[in-house]
Amino acid sequence: MADDTYDLMVGLWLFERFPRLPQKIVDQIRSEISAYRVLRRDIHAHPELGFDEHRTASVICEALDKLSIKYHTGIGKTGIVGIVQGRETTSGRAIGLRADMDALPIRECTNLDYASVSEGRMHACGHDGHVTMLLVAADYLQRTRNFNGTVYLIFQPGEEGYNGGLEMVKDGLFERFPIEQVYALHNWPSLPLGTVSVPIGPVMAAADLFKIRIHGRGGHGGVAPQRTVDPVLIAGHVIVAAHSIISRNLDPLDAGVISLCGISGGSLVAHSVIPEEAVITGTSRSLRPEVQDVIETRLRETVESIARGLGGAASLEYRRVVPAAINAEAEALLARCAAEDVVGMDNVVPHPVPSLGGEDFSFMLRERPGAYIHLGTGDREHCHGLHSAHFDFNDEAIPIGGALLARIAELSMPPRL
Repeated sequence: MADDTYDLMVGLWLFERFPRLPQKIVDQIRSEISAYRVLRRDIHAHPELGFDEHRTASVICEALDKLSIKYHTGIGKTGIVGIVQGRETTSGRAIGLRADMDALPIRECTNLDYASVSEGRMHACGHDGHVTMLLVAADYLQRTRNFNGTVYLIFQPGEEGYNGGLEMVKDGLFERFPIEQVYALHNWPSLPLGTVSVPIGPVMAAADLFKIRIHGRGGHGGVAPQRTVDPVLIAGHVIVAAHSIISRNLDPLDAGVISLCGISGGSLVAHSVIPEEAVITGTSRSLRPEVQDVIETRLRETVESIARGLGGAASLEYRRVVPAAINAEAEALLARCAAEDVVGMDNVVPHPVPSLGGEDFSFMLRERPGAYIHLGTGDREHCHGLHSAHFDFNDEAIPIGGALLARIAELSMPPRL
């Protein structure tokens, strides 16, 4: 069966079970959004790095208190889980909605009135917006309770390189809270404001880091190079050969990247000294575990054999940082239907593609089925990419993202008719 036909059948089934709302959630939310815009900009002005989000956590807890939403703190170090129950809970169903809340070690260059007051720290990835959108969804869900079950609001610390998602899982997130499905969204400035992309299958890449250490024999590069084993020369051969792994060891239809991003060895002052060691650092990305295995295996074989062939030795330290984030089919289709309700069918990307960025929400998706959603936030004023020193989250996306998360909850646990 063609994908488009399958999507249509599922969409019609959902439409029959969950009729469209007479008034879009986004319109209801937009009328009360001003206070949340202020909250988002306050969080932006006070960025905190992974596992140090104490002020951010207190702002979230204060907002939940105002909404009379119960919550648990200290999960995965500084994480928070809020609990919203529907008008009914007879279904026994429960889903999780996740937002990350940490900032990046970047010096902000936006000159905004609400720019970071912390030197060298910045919300350059829009997590301030993610927190705000989840709070907006919580506000709406707490007021309307138009679902039969329980929504768990997951405010996750340490996404930017700290594996905070894994820390929450290890701290018993899914044992302490009976979450059946889990959803998250990320602002995506490369998509137009108000568009939504939900791939089925891989959505974000496995992100791996590696370090190659090349050992040679140092000496005088002008007088007696023949008595040396030049690790810089070996490094040059390794660099060229490593880039051939993607083009010659992977199926051309499989996505994979090897980037060698740093090299050190020798001295920029002592021009004639061949060093004892050279080091190369880099990253690799892949969407399937099989591709990840090929990259690591072939990189190790390539590094060791080239060094040995040129008289030296080499070792590869390869660290699998986060696995690929993989959207479950049923949950991804449900998220698409929710997006159609919120932004309209024409604004849901018809053929979504994954990203080779890494995302530790993947640790939650390994434990429970769910979907990771890209929410378009790009316009003329918000054209800077993620992790840019000039980036700022687009506040016009707050009601859209909040409504999307809320509608996912309603479709996941519909009230009895």
